[in-house]
Amino acid sequence: MIRTKLSTMMFLQFFIWGAWYTSIAVYMTNHGMATLTHWPYTVNPVAAIVAPFFLGLVADRYFATEKVLGTLHLLGGVILFAAPRFSAEPTTFILLLLLYNLCYMPTLGLANSLAFHHIESQEQQFPLIRVFGTIGWIVAGLFISFVLGKLIGGVAEQTPGPLYTAATASILLGLFCFSLPHTPPPARGQPVSLRSIAGLDALKQLGDRPFYVFIIASLLLCIPLAVYYNFTQLYLVAAGVKKIAGTQTWGQISETVFMLLMPMLFLRLGVKKMLMMGMAAWALRYALFALAAPDAIFWMILIGIMLHGPCYDFFFVTGQIYVDKKSTPAVRGQAQGFLVLVTYGVGMLIGAQIAGNVYDRFLAGATALTLPLWRSFWILPAVFAAAVLVFFAALFKAPARDATERTSATPAL
Repeated sequence: MIRTKLSTMMFLQFFIWGAWYTSIAVYMTNHGMATLTHWPYTVNPVAAIVAPFFLGLVADRYFATEKVLGTLHLLGGVILFAAPRFSAEPTTFILLLLLYNLCYMPTLGLANSLAFHHIESQEQQFPLIRVFGTIGWIVAGLFISFVLGKLIGGVAEQTPGPLYTAATASILLGLFCFSLPHTPPPARGQPVSLRSIAGLDALKQLGDRPFYVFIIASLLLCIPLAVYYNFTQLYLVAAGVKKIAGTQTWGQISETVFMLLMPMLFLRLGVKKMLMMGMAAWALRYALFALAAPDAIFWMILIGIMLHGPCYDFFFVTGQIYVDKKSTPAVRGQAQGFLVLVTYGVGMLIGAQIAGNVYDRFLAGATALTLPLWRSFWILPAVFAAAVLVFFAALFKAPARDATERTSATPAL
């Protein structure tokens, strides 16, 4: 029963994100904000930077996790319902997206810490729960492109429909959260300090050279990650693809397959190889996008999208498990919040601003990039991701217990 509730929570958590995040740039371009499409991918990481402070001050000390989750999703749904009404006022529209993300981003760390609190084996159980989040993202994309499009009678991504869909799902999840298993605040009664709120106490406990290398690599890899979320949808438009959100769900379909394989792969490969494979997939994805661009070779673009499985699972989900295994219950929420700050916060913020400025330079006053220009654009994140892989491979040392677990598990497999 608990596992079913946790899986449902993950489904709705990522359905919400998938419903608006992969179509907002198309919506903004269609409403006179073509040069501002990087701002949703800027306010999102700004909110992720604020999230650990909220988690450390409120969620870890004063309120049950499920109640904080429910309240944030309810408030976020109301804000998201209001946002499309201000599409003619770009500043207000972007500020509303900021307010919404300030509600949503803390829920990523909260959902993870709540799930980890109620399971016994992170490697074996968490991927099978987290996979329902990926399924939620897939269902959101298919619904936007193939159901909502028919209901509206046009290209759904160009309408406020995806935003209203996400808002409705946010309200539903907010109500559902109050039925989740009770998860008391793990740091209740502990003194409040800036160090604990910022997650520095967790960092002190977890910190060693491999962990610092992992954190630096995570931050750097999120710079090209921001490029994917922001500009793949515009690239698909340039390549003549009609069902934008639906096409991008192939990435989440791939993610589902690899998520189910993760328990076995953990035993075979261990943390370091899993993380390296994720980084290599990012470099390969962007290389495929660049090679496909001049002639809009769809099968190469599709393979690049489907690489989202190893891109996300092997790096980000593996990273969440790696951090949780190094944590104690007292700092679990802080640790997951710190990881959100580094990845979806600082890394994505830097990436969104760099990518937005580079895109504007390529745009040079036009309304869209030509396919040859897209080739030059995608080469940059491909090279960057490859450099991060080399850095990580050279400096990260896998935990000793990780190697022992793989050795002992191989005969049994």
